[in-house]
Amino acid sequence: MSRRVTLEQLEPGIALLSMRDEQGRNAFDATFIDELVECLARLAADREVRVGVMRGLPDVFCAGASQDLLQQLAAGEMSASDIILPKLVLDLPVPMIAAMEGHAVGGGLALGLCCDVVLLARQSRYGCSFINMGFTPGMGTTRLLQHAVGEYVAAEMMLGGQLFKGSRLERFPAINYVLPRDEVWPRALQVARRMAEKPRAALEMLKCYLSLPRRQAFEQTRTIETFMHRLSFAQPDIAEQIRDYYTHAAGTGPRGGQDE
Repeated sequence: MSRRVTLEQLEPGIALLSMRDEQGRNAFDATFIDELVECLARLAADREVRVGVMRGLPDVFCAGASQDLLQQLAAGEMSASDIILPKLVLDLPVPMIAAMEGHAVGGGLALGLCCDVVLLARQSRYGCSFINMGFTPGMGTTRLLQHAVGEYVAAEMMLGGQLFKGSRLERFPAINYVLPRDEVWPRALQVARRMAEKPRAALEMLKCYLSLPRRQAFEQTRTIETFMHRLSFAQPDIAEQIRDYYTHAAGTGPRGGQDE
């Protein structure tokens, strides 16, 4: 079976982490997470890398947790704190760029927001669908989204379970670029090349310092999110809500969220 997550040297100093699970729409299941964790570990250990770029499919960056994974969380077979992907990205020693050409939902959006530079597409949709299934956000979303779009817009997105087009998020200065979809990758590569020219030691120090507020915010919110998850997943009908959500979402766009 071919790998769904790959890591390659794109150019000297630039590593490309590609999520390419077309069938699963880049949703987190056990195998996909294992491959992503492995690639992030290899990227962190490669002393030749000066900048990394994370890229998904042209129409879907990452769809968040799969139905099977959410059912495991609901059944208590695993904890949301076991999903360490945000921490691995935040702790990378070199800058990471998220080229989010396609839709990004829930944990998939959180994964991109862990990066140091974020590029969105105007026509793609981004948001949180957790509440639509009856439980609270995870993977540090509660704070990462506030960093990206501000407290009030983040509240609207999380409490309403809405997906916003990138064009709606274009005015927020914390997001580096919101571009037509076909311009996202060229601009991400342009930014990566500029960083790849810089000394690795200086990049490491500056990346560590600049990412400190997001790393601290993630650690602070992880405990609270885990507690809210335990209460949410303790609801007697939570498994049914998750199942119904996926049933109604089939064929209606990126995870069935609303489009604003």
